[in-house]
Amino acid sequence: MPNVKKVSRGMNILMGLTMSFFLSLIGNLSSGHFSFVGFITSFVISFLISFFISSFLPIHKLGKDLVKKLNIEEGTTKARLVETLVSDLSITPFMTFAMIYMAYSRAISQGAQISFLPMFIRSLIISLCVGFILIYFLTPLYIRLLINFHKNNH
Repeated sequence: MPNVKKVSRGMNILMGLTMSFFLSLIGNLSSGHFSFVGFITSFVISFLISFFISSFLPIHKLGKDLVKKLNIEEGTTKARLVETLVSDLSITPFMTFAMIYMAYSRAISQGAQISFLPMFIRSLIISLCVGFILIYFLTPLYIRLLINFHKNNH
């Protein structure tokens, strides 16, 4: 069996890269003002945020603990939905806030008359939905890939 820490670190990296890529792409496209520099900046900053949070916050354990507290049987679809929600709510709002704050600051500096809160709330709803779908479907795939990788390279 592969080292749990290596699989966990791999999950942090893979999910951070995936979430950062898609949320940055969707955020930039939905703004109506896509720029490659804006996309790359959002991607890098959101990846750093997600990696930092997931390195220090035991997200997987929090999800498992909530499943247990709610008396949901582990390994069921209901348990995976709860664990996915915990993961999504642990990271996505911070990534979204950072990306929206950067976009807002850039727009204000260029003379735009926009309000931060409606911009943030709209983006947060979209990001939480996209994040939930990505986490739900990619987590089991990434775990299998990482376990196989570490098992074969040991």
